[in-house]
Amino acid sequence: MTHRTNYSRRKFLQISAAGAAFAAMPAMSAATGGSLLRKASPGFIADVEIEFAAQASQATIIGGGPATRVQSYSAKLLKGPANTLRALPDNYLGPILTLEKGQKVRIFFNNRLHEPSIIHWHGLHVPQHSDGHPMYTIQPGEQYVYEFEVLNRAGTSFYHSHAHDLTAEQVYRGLAGLIVVNDADEAKLDLPRGEYDLPLVIQDRRFDGRSQLQYLHAMPERMMGFLGDTILVNGKPQAQFSVKTRAYRFRAVNGSNSRIYKLGWDDGTPLIAIGTDAALLAKPETRPYIMLAPGERVDLWLDFSGRAVGSRLTLYSLAYSGALPGMHGGMDMMQAQLAQGAKFPIAVFNINEKVGDSPKLPQTLVPFQRLSEADTDNRDNPIPIALSIRHMRPLLNGLSFSMDRVTDYEKVALGSIKKIRIFHDHGGAGREHATGMGMGRMGGMRRGGDEAGQGMGGMGGMSMDMAHPIHLHGQQYQILSRNAAKTDAADYATVKDGFIDSGWKDTVLVMPGEEVNIVKPFQDYKGLFLYHCHNLEHEDLGMMRQYYIS
Repeated sequence: MTHRTNYSRRKFLQISAAGAAFAAMPAMSAATGGSLLRKASPGFIADVEIEFAAQASQATIIGGGPATRVQSYSAKLLKGPANTLRALPDNYLGPILTLEKGQKVRIFFNNRLHEPSIIHWHGLHVPQHSDGHPMYTIQPGEQYVYEFEVLNRAGTSFYHSHAHDLTAEQVYRGLAGLIVVNDADEAKLDLPRGEYDLPLVIQDRRFDGRSQLQYLHAMPERMMGFLGDTILVNGKPQAQFSVKTRAYRFRAVNGSNSRIYKLGWDDGTPLIAIGTDAALLAKPETRPYIMLAPGERVDLWLDFSGRAVGSRLTLYSLAYSGALPGMHGGMDMMQAQLAQGAKFPIAVFNINEKVGDSPKLPQTLVPFQRLSEADTDNRDNPIPIALSIRHMRPLLNGLSFSMDRVTDYEKVALGSIKKIRIFHDHGGAGREHATGMGMGRMGGMRRGGDEAGQGMGGMGGMSMDMAHPIHLHGQQYQILSRNAAKTDAADYATVKDGFIDSGWKDTVLVMPGEEVNIVKPFQDYKGLFLYHCHNLEHEDLGMMRQYYIS
């Protein structure tokens, strides 16, 4: 089934919605100059300049088969350090982008596709105009200019398409790449570098008999999230790494549309994490396995010291349950080729050389400021993010995405630190909580039926409780608590030891019935910043909202 969109109408609606937003929020209009097609700013002196392009291309993915038609990013360094870009040869993934904290970056993005697109720098704390909000989506042949200072600490992020209703398929067809940020604190540590610091981008895909990507838009798959039957690492199937008897740093990224991985070794050796979403931890964390949802990252310390040359280790996604409705029954049959929660190999590590030198795992990593409820100004009245699927639509606080709407509780003051409660809502207390926060509309606008029949009140129809990876744009946040009282205890036991909640996050996996409380700063930048489910099919179906910071 081919997915077709009326792009002229989309552009009209995009401009109309953004114009209405500008009219309702003058600060937004001033920040953007009232223009969606951004040009270079004469007063912005860039340390790094890059020309990016998205285009249709081909890549060899399945060995021995025809080249696969993909969409890919290419990039050319115009100004900056030579190591800023590193291309992965014969690969659909975009080049690895290496940045330094404090650098000023300008990126010229050229859309050479036959459909609209825009790039989101997932994990980077940047201004609204450089965050990849879908209001800035550009048409084929157009150019958009990003300008931002790197405020992030050292860590791992990634970039990907963020054109609304096209995100899932464009990312699936290849529009994604890795971001590495370095800083002075990390430079003081004896961490693996160079050939011992490697990407581990994990994705699942589905191919036909001629090595072409298959992406279906049948409603059951869109509702559950698309799952492939072939696991790719760094753009290749059946991944193998030749390693030495020493420590490595692997930057693991879940770049799948909806698949959740439970990373673990085949021999039961624990995993050691030194970083989560875009930042190093205060100290290493050891887990029997690590859960990695779409959009999440984890920096792994993999030490092969003491292993025999000629031996091998296999990294698996281990079995777990409970992420989908009826995982033990009917729903799972729709994904029977490689089910969500199945056990399967991800990559093989072959120990092929004995060496005597290796960095030792540091006992401490970088300074870390722990935030608490006491730092927030709404401790007893947290902002809600209520997760639900009703009338075959995934919703946040009972609402679908609309570019020209912000509710009262989605308006936050610049410089504030907020407590946010993420929970599953099936018409109980969560509905009253959200309505109590004030379900206002921005500027009194009303279009379509988002509030009518889909708000917190009067919703019937089918409710489906499933796991959701919730991503908040802008500044990263910390996890205050998880409440699993309403989860299925047996299912939750299969995942609970794999959550690393001690560091900075921008994406958190919320299991069915679970409640997660986070504390999020809203600093540095005014404007609209999205929050959404990073199950990309859900995002495209409208499980996305936005905060307005003023």
